[in-house]
Amino acid sequence: MGNGTEEDYNFVFKVVLIGESGVGKTNLLSRFTRNEFSHDSRTTIGVEFSTRTVMLGTAAVKAQIWDTAGLERYRAITSAYYRGAVGALLVFDLTKHQTYAVVERWLKELYDHAEATIVVMLVGNKSDLSQAREVPSEEARMFAENNGLLFLETSALDSTNVELAFETVLKEIFAKVSKQRQNSIRTNAITLGSAQAGQEPGPGEKRACCISL
Repeated sequence: MGNGTEEDYNFVFKVVLIGESGVGKTNLLSRFTRNEFSHDSRTTIGVEFSTRTVMLGTAAVKAQIWDTAGLERYRAITSAYYRGAVGALLVFDLTKHQTYAVVERWLKELYDHAEATIVVMLVGNKSDLSQAREVPSEEARMFAENNGLLFLETSALDSTNVELAFETVLKEIFAKVSKQRQNSIRTNAITLGSAQAGQEPGPGEKRACCISL
């Protein structure tokens, strides 16, 4: 999965990061979009999102990754944060069991505000601190399987699985979108002259479209 240019893309996928304060959401965001990591643990202030354009097959996908901006500390995340999201990374700190214990509440909030078809990955972050682990991999994996979630353990510090986490979510979204478009093409085969705005098929197609699954 390589980088494309920022101006040249076929799709925009909004992906939100959710989870307790201090689990490493902001560093996962900066590691994926800028390959940076900050040891400064101050809470993110103000709404923040970063983008990175990646290639999925022949399609350029602009991933728009949103960070909760520290609002989770005040239970103040609004429905606008979730609006239009087609993917989510639900992050916990595998060295702090209390951040895993509330994953179910985060999942409920996500499904209360987002589309039911949203692609969700459970992410156990800080795998570099394995000697301080409080959440067994198998326990988290079983929870993910039982709730239809993807699952990975990552380290924003040493980059382990960060690319893979975002790449897996984006590929899953893209697969859903591709299937949806194929179904739409079959359904609308008789009305060839009325392609949906922003989603005209064809080679060289470079207009962006935000996707709702």
